[in-house]
Amino acid sequence: MSTAAWIEAVTPDDLDRDPYPTWARLRAEAPVCWVPWADLWFVTRWEDCLAVGADAEAFRGAKDHPTLERVFGAPNVLTAVDPEHRDLRDAVDPLLRPRAVNGYIDDLARPIVRRHVDALRGRGAGELMGDFFEPVSVEALGELLGLGVDAATLRQWFHGLNVGVANVESDPAKFATADAITAAIEERLDPLLERLAREPDGSMLSHMLHGGRDGEPRPASLVLPSLKVILLGGMQEPGHAAGSTLLGLLTRPEQLARVAADPKLVATAVTEGLRWIAPIGAVERQATRDVVIAGQEIAAGDIVEVILASANRDERRYERPDEYDIDRPRQSHMAFGNGDHFCSGHFFSRQLERIALEELLAALPGLRQDPAREPVVRGWAFRAPKQLFATWDA
Repeated sequence: MSTAAWIEAVTPDDLDRDPYPTWARLRAEAPVCWVPWADLWFVTRWEDCLAVGADAEAFRGAKDHPTLERVFGAPNVLTAVDPEHRDLRDAVDPLLRPRAVNGYIDDLARPIVRRHVDALRGRGAGELMGDFFEPVSVEALGELLGLGVDAATLRQWFHGLNVGVANVESDPAKFATADAITAAIEERLDPLLERLAREPDGSMLSHMLHGGRDGEPRPASLVLPSLKVILLGGMQEPGHAAGSTLLGLLTRPEQLARVAADPKLVATAVTEGLRWIAPIGAVERQATRDVVIAGQEIAAGDIVEVILASANRDERRYERPDEYDIDRPRQSHMAFGNGDHFCSGHFFSRQLERIALEELLAALPGLRQDPAREPVVRGWAFRAPKQLFATWDA
């Protein structure tokens, strides 16, 4: 079967189950490939993904992408261009910069993490995505934002938004799911935004309204789209990345034992986990003019899906890229994107992942994969374990 016929036969469900064989074949045969069912290009090799992300003149935020503004609204930090993009980053970035994060992350995250760890100690077995990683992730960011929303609701929000944003095939039922979540978010948060516009506090949500503004705050309509971006990417990414890191360690018990014995190795384990399974597997750009990437002509206005998960497993850059290995030579990865739209929350995310794994490994001796229940890993635009079963010495 020709490459063109084969990629036309690949379905979103195929990618959800396991996208990596598809990415490997595309890197080998068609590194810049038109995907008819999504009406956009996949770019899969490291050097080409890097080139698209770095060229802000030829590629901008993908305003015409089939899902981003449809689900989040506009303007948002993913699709906006300067000066609008700069203003939105001024609203989001300050509390996420390394110096700021280092000043609050332990006091914010460790009490949340320890509370969830304490609930696991005596059980001897559990499903760690639902019982630990996702609740820790949403509660920590929810507290930073100042949302006052319970963990179960936050998890429902990001799962529903995920359904819509990953819906590049434009399934009406999936958009209906995301639309219902959007309505619930706005109903819950509109009164909070109105209060914070009048009475600022120290929360990140307050800063999104007032940061960088000398006079009138940003209207809620300007803040909500980027807040939805954070509720999806920011809420799920730390917990999902930490879960993928633990899954990688569980496949390498000797490395898991080393990391558990030496907390200084946790940061290295997190970095390799982000490379091995990028929690946000793709980012979107739109060509501003006719451009050639890897010999392929891309027309002005075309949407390009930069497959970060594929770049992170490019055999031209990494040896044995499909293996999780904390001992591989230190190289940068692309899990947080690159260029002007590099993820604002990258440092917060890595520190939260580190703290979650430090506390979990210290509290659950003998942590190991449950031999009776296989982990369930799904997704391509967003990929992580959906269920991660483990046992430990109670």
